[in-house]
Amino acid sequence: MKPVDIVLLLTLSAIWGASFLFMRFLAPLIGPLVTADLRILIAGVVLSLAFAVLGPRLQWGSRWRPYLVVGVLNSAIPGALYSFAALSLSASAESVLNALSPCFGAVFAAIWLAERLTFRKVVGLVLGVAGVAAVSGVGTEDLAGDRLVAVLACVTATACYGLAGVYLKRRTSGIEPKAMAAGSQLLGGLVLLPSLALPPPAQALLDPLVAGTVVVFSLLCSAVAYLIFYRLVASVGPTKTLTVTFLIPVFGILWGALLFHETIGAATIAGSLFILGGTALVTLSGKPRPKTVR
Repeated sequence: MKPVDIVLLLTLSAIWGASFLFMRFLAPLIGPLVTADLRILIAGVVLSLAFAVLGPRLQWGSRWRPYLVVGVLNSAIPGALYSFAALSLSASAESVLNALSPCFGAVFAAIWLAERLTFRKVVGLVLGVAGVAAVSGVGTEDLAGDRLVAVLACVTATACYGLAGVYLKRRTSGIEPKAMAAGSQLLGGLVLLPSLALPPPAQALLDPLVAGTVVVFSLLCSAVAYLIFYRLVASVGPTKTLTVTFLIPVFGILWGALLFHETIGAATIAGSLFILGGTALVTLSGKPRPKTVR
C-alpha cells in the first residue's frame, strides 16, 4: 500500500468506528428508525445530486431494483438494527460484533456461490461464535432481556451484510461502485422514510445540537466513508480494503472509552480477540483473489 492508502484506511476505520457513538447518542433522542433513516437518506440525496453533476450516471430506469435490494440489505435493515441495539449496548460492543460480517459472508458464499468452506474458515467461524458469546455475556447475568435482544439485532445486521455481499457479487457486476453507493443509500432511506412520522423525532430534531449531529453523522459516516471505501477498493483492491474490518473495533473501543467513558472489560477484550482472529482465518485463508465487499 502507498502511504496515502494507509492513511485513507485508518481514516475510514476511525470514521466507521465512530458511527457507533453517533448511534448511541442519537437513538435515544430521535428513535432508532429515524436515526438510521436520516443517516442513509441524507447521504443518498447528497451523493445522488453530486453524481448527477459530476458522474457517474446512476441509470435509475435499469438499476433501481439492485439499488433497492442492496439499500435494504446493506443500509436500511442493518442501520435500524444497530441503532436499536445502541439503546442497550455500548458502542465498543457493537463495533466488535460488527466484525462478524465476513464470517457470515463466507457462510453465504459457500451456500450460494459454491465457494469452498475450508477447515480454516470453519475454525474461524467457531472462534467468531465464541467471541460473540464473550462480548454478549453468555453464562453471566448480563445476558438477559434488552441486552440479549440487542446482541441478536447486531448479529442479524452482520448477516444482512453477508447476504448483501453475495447479492453484489451475483447481480451487480456491471454497476460502478460509486453509483451503487449513492443509489442504494437513497432507496434504502426512502424505504425507512415513513419512520419520520413517529414520535418524538419532529420535536427532538428542532434542537440545533441534535440536527447538526444528524447531518455530520450522515455526511461523515455514510457519504464520505463510502467515497473513501470505494476509492480504496479501486486503488488497492477489495481484499486489502477488507482489513478495515479488523480496525473498526479498535477505533470503536477507543472512541467509546474516550468520549463515553465506556469500561473495557476482560470479556470485551477476549471477545474482540476471538472475533478478529476468526475473521482473519475466514478472510485471509487460501490464495488471495478478488472479492466484492460492502
